[in-house]
Amino acid sequence: MARLGSWIESHPQGIYVRPADAWIDPSEPKPRAWITHGHSDHARGGHGAVLATAQTLAIMECRYGPQPGQPIAYGESLRVADVEVSFVPAGHVLGSAQIVLEHRGEKVVVSGDYKRRPDPTCAAFVPVPCDIFITEATFGLPVFRHPDTGSEIDRLLHRLHSDPSRCVLVGAYALGKAQRIICELRARGHHEPIYFHGAIERLNQLYASFGVALGELRHTGGATKQEMAGHIVIAPPGALNDRWSRRLPDPVTAMASGWMRIRQRARQQNVELPLIISDHADWDELTSTVREIEPTEVWITHGREEALKHWCLTHQIKACELNLIGYEDEDD
Repeated sequence: MARLGSWIESHPQGIYVRPADAWIDPSEPKPRAWITHGHSDHARGGHGAVLATAQTLAIMECRYGPQPGQPIAYGESLRVADVEVSFVPAGHVLGSAQIVLEHRGEKVVVSGDYKRRPDPTCAAFVPVPCDIFITEATFGLPVFRHPDTGSEIDRLLHRLHSDPSRCVLVGAYALGKAQRIICELRARGHHEPIYFHGAIERLNQLYASFGVALGELRHTGGATKQEMAGHIVIAPPGALNDRWSRRLPDPVTAMASGWMRIRQRARQQNVELPLIISDHADWDELTSTVREIEPTEVWITHGREEALKHWCLTHQIKACELNLIGYEDEDD
């Protein structure tokens, strides 16, 4: 009898669905690629044909130019050879999806990156019972337990209001995190203009085009220090200690990331206000998701694979590590 999931192959450059001759999130150009979401460690250019949500295709076009893509809606199902494929929300960023594969009575769910926290910028994660759950493990250690997002935003606002002569410069990745921070601020009643670094502008516009309300945003270019005092500025993490930041009014340097749980990382990056806000599931969410889905096997892709594998085995769930290359923490 063939092993469970024998039609799914793990290669260093991605997951290969053999009956459909398709690759999921490959790290190299492939004739047929199915893409979970738009972050650059999962979505690369140069593929012959791309299947992804309309939002992910738009993100890829924004970054790589026109794509030979076919959009697929959440819940829509396609048959490729004798594989039934559908996309369901992953709750990671705009357009992010889990890819659900069904072949000869077996169901495999490839999660991509996901989170379980509410996010006003994207559809919430949908758990899908399956035989094999292929999960990330970016924060797959018990030390990673993310606090309430609202409380972190309140800390940011408290720091902003404590000294109106300064601004708060928040490092947030351009795709997903920056727009989420803006929307979370609006949800906490902060309706003042928010300034942004030019590298975020196109993605802000893309989110707005898909109906994500960001409120009043202002480009830092041309703005004076006096105008930006008492305001929040959003910029990519690489700009926090860049010459660009010298134009800002004595900025309080903040960083929004799940990695801010590690104090040494905050110190290394000269972060004055670490904000533990992640677009990935934390330890409790990873394990509770596995419990909820009840798979026969768990395949673990990137992150802290060994700890999650050990947890699965102690709960009588078969688990293995896939050791894919090219997936990093740059999107958190």
